[in-house]
Amino acid sequence: MKYKLTALNEELVIDQIVTIHYFEFVKDYRFEGERHDFWEFLYVDKGAMIVSADGQEHILNQGNIIFHKPNEWHTNIADGHVAPNIMVVSFVCSSLCMRFFENRVMQIGDQEKEFLASILREAQQAFSAPFNDPLSSCLIRKSQQTFACEQMIKLNLEMLLIYIMRTHTVKAKAVKLSTSVRENSERDILNKILFFLQENVRGKISLDDICAHTMFSRSYIQRLFKNHFGTSIMDYYKRLKIDEAKSMIREGRYNFTQISEQLSYASIYHFSRHFKETTGMTPSEYASSVKVKI
Repeated sequence: MKYKLTALNEELVIDQIVTIHYFEFVKDYRFEGERHDFWEFLYVDKGAMIVSADGQEHILNQGNIIFHKPNEWHTNIADGHVAPNIMVVSFVCSSLCMRFFENRVMQIGDQEKEFLASILREAQQAFSAPFNDPLSSCLIRKSQQTFACEQMIKLNLEMLLIYIMRTHTVKAKAVKLSTSVRENSERDILNKILFFLQENVRGKISLDDICAHTMFSRSYIQRLFKNHFGTSIMDYYKRLKIDEAKSMIREGRYNFTQISEQLSYASIYHFSRHFKETTGMTPSEYASSVKVKI
């Protein structure tokens, strides 16, 4: 039998990576702007950003992503209310299909967030440059890297862009599912839990409270949450509290005792201990590190 080889078409190819950043900014952060001859996207992981692209202003909330085409002048500032977390990736791609992303601001979902997390995780294995330094303009290779981590960055970035193109093209054509179907889906249950946790991040809730809110059993929601996020509901809730504490520290309006009280900790001792267990730093050390970074 004679076999015929088939060369696979590649519609979208990342040629080079330029920078990979993850920032935890203060609430009044301001970037005066720049333009460059490669692509860049900015994803808002928490809070909100006001982004200007070629003179057009956009308000990006948590879960939004914006793409800047080559040579597009862009600026961004925090909204002044919440200390934002953002991820910025710049890259070279000459594929014609990248025109899809011109002047695009989109809401992304869980799958796209997984690709973003993988890019950041692989970058930490590949490069030693500080990912939270706004002045860092290049990536420095580690002398010892995890096998194929740079290739994984390329593949995950390509998959992210392809997935966004496919998903948002399909969404434009798809008929919406009925309300009853959506409310009974696992995704809706998880979203309901996440919203309830976030809504009560400064309060004090138990697993029984979550069961009462969702009207599902403890075993079911624990298994569903664990399978999807790889952690327990209450551990996730505790992490949310620490993320909120970090934002409050960066905002600088409250002292540690006030933050502890507002987040419903039993005492400043319990707050400090939990903060260090989660971040590896005391609240004071974290506050100092933020000042250094700024």
